[in-house]
Amino acid sequence: MEVDFPHARCALRVHHSGTRDGKPFDETRYYISNRPDDVHSLQQWLQHVRNHWAGVENRLHWRKDACLREDHTRSRNPNLVGALALLRNALFAIHQPHHEHYGGLNGFTEAVAADSSFAYRLITRPL
Repeated sequence: MEVDFPHARCALRVHHSGTRDGKPFDETRYYISNRPDDVHSLQQWLQHVRNHWAGVENRLHWRKDACLREDHTRSRNPNLVGALALLRNALFAIHQPHHEHYGGLNGFTEAVAADSSFAYRLITRPL
């Protein structure tokens, strides 16, 4: 499959069917990679896809939900949901250099909430 995407070397089409909540489903998903298509067998490619999404779920989604209660967002407004996701991702990026001093994300967010001048310095510092 040929794709017009920067740095893409191959594209994968994965067909998935089964039942979800007792209802049958049939889905086709597409993935792109910067690796040549002949470096892995089909089973290896599928394992890479599974590992990638397991990592996303375990490393990112869990942290966003456990620390920032993302799954409790009730808005159905896509602009608001997108803006909140962007802010949560920005918080993770801002927290990273301060991880050793504040420990977990919860301690960091408490420090930011307690000191507005600290919060201002964080978002206005040069990159």
